Amino acid sequence: MTSSQSLRLVVIAPDSLHPDASDQHAVEQAERSRLLRISLLENGYNIIAVLPTDSFLGERLTQLQPDMIVVDAESAARDALEHVVSATRDARRPIVMFTNDEDTTHVKDAVAAGVSAYVVAGLAPERIRPILEVAMARFQHEQALRRELADARSELRERKTLDRAKGLLMQRQGLTEQEAYEKLRKTAMDRGLRLADVAQRILDVADLLA
Repeated sequence: MTSSQSLRLVVIAPDSLHPDASDQHAVEQAERSRLLRISLLENGYNIIAVLPTDSFLGERLTQLQPDMIVVDAESAARDALEHVVSATRDARRPIVMFTNDEDTTHVKDAVAAGVSAYVVAGLAPERIRPILEVAMARFQHEQALRRELADARSELRERKTLDRAKGLLMQRQGLTEQEAYEKLRKTAMDRGLRLADVAQRILDVADLLA
């Protein structure tokens, strides 16, 4: 697992980190955000940027390539989440959301959207490290499952392609299934290609000549 010292974090924070002093709510939110960043730094994490949830978020995340995204959100948690999920759709990363919003009706949606940890009122410094470590472990596990599923689907597609190509050779050249397979295998070896690629080429040529 990546150590906290080498983990590069981007913090998604309120739009204004220096709010108008007359806006008490904004002041409290900015202070809460500041304490979160201090806790992350005290736990040895490398904060490479603090970004607002604006239309440039996706582009900035692409440029920065963080290891993890920490979302600091309060009553606008849903809006912040939508921005972050949209910005990471093509390059998934672990997302940890800290919020004081006790309305948990959209927690299920947050987890389904890719949030690795959704923490309500969880700013105690001693909780930061275990929360982020569990979030990273969960993300890595989910990514491994995604890769396994993608590999299984790819293997199934290739098997179907191979079966179709064997069937075509059996039909057109009067070969047995084993003979058709051996012919495909020999062609693949002679040309330095994958068996599935040879099978697909045979099917492509057959389609052209049909």
